[in-house]
Amino acid sequence: MKTSRFTSLLVVSVAVLLAGCDEKKSQNPGAFTFPPSAVSVVTAKAEPLPITNELPGRIAPTRISEVRPRVSGIVVKRVFEQGSAVKQGDLLYQIDPEPFKVQVQSAEATLARARASQLQARQNADRQQELKKSNVTSTQQVEDAIAALAIADADVASAEAGLSSAKLNLQYASVTAPISGRIGRALITEGALVANGNDNLATIQQLDPVYADFTQPAADLIRLRKALEKGGILSPSGDAPVQLVLDDGSVYEHGGKLLFSETTVDPTTGQVTLRGEFPNPKGDLLPGMYVRVRIEQGIEKNAIAVPQQAVQRDSAGGSLVYVVDAKNIAQMRKVVTGRVIDNRWIISEGLKPGDKVIVEGFQKIRPGAPVNPSEWKADVAKPAAEQTAATK
Repeated sequence: MKTSRFTSLLVVSVAVLLAGCDEKKSQNPGAFTFPPSAVSVVTAKAEPLPITNELPGRIAPTRISEVRPRVSGIVVKRVFEQGSAVKQGDLLYQIDPEPFKVQVQSAEATLARARASQLQARQNADRQQELKKSNVTSTQQVEDAIAALAIADADVASAEAGLSSAKLNLQYASVTAPISGRIGRALITEGALVANGNDNLATIQQLDPVYADFTQPAADLIRLRKALEKGGILSPSGDAPVQLVLDDGSVYEHGGKLLFSETTVDPTTGQVTLRGEFPNPKGDLLPGMYVRVRIEQGIEKNAIAVPQQAVQRDSAGGSLVYVVDAKNIAQMRKVVTGRVIDNRWIISEGLKPGDKVIVEGFQKIRPGAPVNPSEWKADVAKPAAEQTAATK
């Protein structure tokens, strides 16, 4: 009897206890929720950042000259080595000089004859003037003698000019380099008949320094100028720094300078042509080579930038970021991205200074979820930024 009563009391106590537990569980269903997710954030701030654009361009020589003959004749010798560097005045081709030597000899003979006639005319004029003093000759004879002397002087001057022209043609028979630079292939071989000014014998290009001609939409330039007038953008100090990005993505080791911008817009493309100058001591840059020109065209005074990994894309291609509010709740926000600088997106709309943007850990959260934020350490991005700074 006592054992049965004890067992009954134990069963009732256990039932009451279980009922109490079920009542507490129903009254506090969130007692077993997970703790807030740990995320890393950066605090958005306004800072001055350069406005850098990469524009397509081509390399062009600073000077280019076609080697053309200045006299007609048969080419008897090619002196230069194709593809080599030549200096101004170096002999390139030799045109047969014998006809021009004969012309020089003929001009020298003509000059000697003119000088002999000049001497005779001068002696006659002197004689007539002496006879005039004694009233032996007439005034007409004296004037004729003086005129004959003048004609003889003119004949001497003409003969001297003819001799100079013949010597110049003989000099032009030796075709020399008009500029210093690198000469291309020979377009004329020995034995060819060339005409004065008509045949291109070779082409010389000056490749140190070189030009980089690149284009930019006129609308972009107008927008930059308007922003500069409103004060939102500062003008770059000194000459605008210019860099070359080669076809393989590497940055050319030598920086350049911006020379000028065209004053007209190409009506077919709406582009404005700009020109930069770059040193080329090793000859790595060749005419016609495709490059991208990185140019700093201003400084945005109050720009906001976030790491690239913080920006996500929605199904429509829009940009999104997670922002932590004052209650440590993650909220998704649409933003408008601009250019990229040092592995960071410039945010033109959607963020303001002081916003905490999640950089790491957003993969395991959803909008409205509580988070445990901590400051992001840019250890991985730091070497890339240092490398970018080292190339400037």
